[in-house]
Amino acid sequence: MTISPLLAGLCDDAALFPPGNAPMDAAVPAHFEHERSDHAPLVGPFVFPAPRLGELPEIVAKQDGELELSLTVPAGTDAVPAALEQLRTIDGVKLVAVEIGVSEGQAPDGLFAALDEIAATAPGVEIFVEVPRDDRRPAILAGLVGTPYAAKFRTGGIVANAYPDEAELATAIHAVATSGVRFKATAGLHHAIRNTDPDTGFEQHGFLNVMLATHRAIGGASVGEIAATLADRDGTSLAGALAGLSAEAVDALRARFRSFGTCSISDPLTELVGLGLVPQASTEPSAPTGSVDSTSIDEGPLA
Repeated sequence: MTISPLLAGLCDDAALFPPGNAPMDAAVPAHFEHERSDHAPLVGPFVFPAPRLGELPEIVAKQDGELELSLTVPAGTDAVPAALEQLRTIDGVKLVAVEIGVSEGQAPDGLFAALDEIAATAPGVEIFVEVPRDDRRPAILAGLVGTPYAAKFRTGGIVANAYPDEAELATAIHAVATSGVRFKATAGLHHAIRNTDPDTGFEQHGFLNVMLATHRAIGGASVGEIAATLADRDGTSLAGALAGLSAEAVDALRARFRSFGTCSISDPLTELVGLGLVPQASTEPSAPTGSVDSTSIDEGPLA
């Protein structure tokens, strides 16, 4: 199977998180299976919650290989040093990214001072800041410009108001795409294309919509035009537009939109095959026990 640069490393493996909630002793071996599969280039690091680090050594010791982790620290910057210190004691893991929450009441200046201290102790590790949906957002996004740090946006959850509408998400994408800030998405991207969940009625963003919206934002699209792309439900049109991008445009897009978290690698893979962006797999990818039919996560209290 050939995975194009457009999709390389797009899907971070967040099998442990809701709604999948896979058991760790199933999710970790399944991640290694994905890394050995023909769709391996699609798969990013294993997303792991810092509060569960104590469970990791026993599981990793049974595996053959090194587990690349993106560590989520929802408690904020104050909790990161202890989490990193604990992680350093665990053999068989490699930290490639840290996803850090912003504590309630933490001012942007204090946030960035703390990030600088964290970065000094974790060279080569990509740092994502989960940008809150409050009045601190503009200042934090502005503060990210010109730094090595990236943004993390929530795109859904378990309640309707956890989903930013098209205008809100378009404004966020416009801000990062036009300022050179990298970003990832988490939660709510359950399908490739914009859709209405048949069970909850929630309006859900599509990860291909986010990709094409980012490309158009880089090209100078207005917030309104970006919002219209996020609202588009024509999968054939969206997939065709992305497939037709030049190599330079793909590089620019993926330099901004790094990845999104998914509790089921098989689901985005299946939809990408159906849309013609990935060739048909010769074998079906495995899914850990406890996963559900969903391509995204709601990290809930752990995020």
